[in-house]
Amino acid sequence: MTDDSKIQDWPAIVGELERLLKLRSIPFGMKMFERREDMEAISRIRRPSAVHTLDQVVGQASRLGWTVGITADDLVGAQCRAVVGLGSAKSDAWRSGQHMTGVWFSTQEDAAAHQAAMNCVPDGRYEALAVGPLSTGKLDPPDIALFYATPGAMIYFINGLQWAGYKRFDWSVVGESACADSWGRALTRREPSLSIPCFAERRYGGVLDDEMLMATPPEHLLKAIEGMKALSKNGFRYPFPQYGVQQDVRAGMAVSYAPS
Repeated sequence: MTDDSKIQDWPAIVGELERLLKLRSIPFGMKMFERREDMEAISRIRRPSAVHTLDQVVGQASRLGWTVGITADDLVGAQCRAVVGLGSAKSDAWRSGQHMTGVWFSTQEDAAAHQAAMNCVPDGRYEALAVGPLSTGKLDPPDIALFYATPGAMIYFINGLQWAGYKRFDWSVVGESACADSWGRALTRREPSLSIPCFAERRYGGVLDDEMLMATPPEHLLKAIEGMKALSKNGFRYPFPQYGVQQDVRAGMAVSYAPS
């Protein structure tokens, strides 16, 4: 998907990200392949021996450090396939939302509206997908980079993105199938995409209760890291030290919000 050249020192980038955000899981990447053979040519790539959700494959990369390659046949159903555009997932039955009616949504109209709201890679172009740790460089260049972190770490990362060339971010919440808000949105819109992981990600992907997911084109990692380093020099570092709910706030505010 990406045409970027292979120029990144991924171990160094990941090390900086882990140091600045105190990450508890492994930053990872996703790369789409038009030909299955190109995915399978990745050195020592793992191929599933069982049917999985994509959440599980992501968990294998972010929790176990595996580089895993999949095709549509490795995924449990159309919902996982549709978000990354593998196979011919987006049938009329899928768009109708009938498989979610009465389970996640009250009516089929509600379920169909949910399906229409999802950010999904179009069907037909890609045969395979690889997911794995960024630090190995096996996916260089990845189409998108992803990491799980606490809400506090996420706002610090966003502050880093906004340090130079400020931009307001507006993100979506589709509810269940929140992978459409993270990797689906980042793959299709090529923008940083923050999500609140859904039930399936937490039940099958091992996502912890206090974790959110950031998915972004990889160049934004470099921008955020430079921004967080600048904020650190100004005394803003994660985790944020508590000031106290009963203290006189004027001394703290003078440091945090007034220019030196």
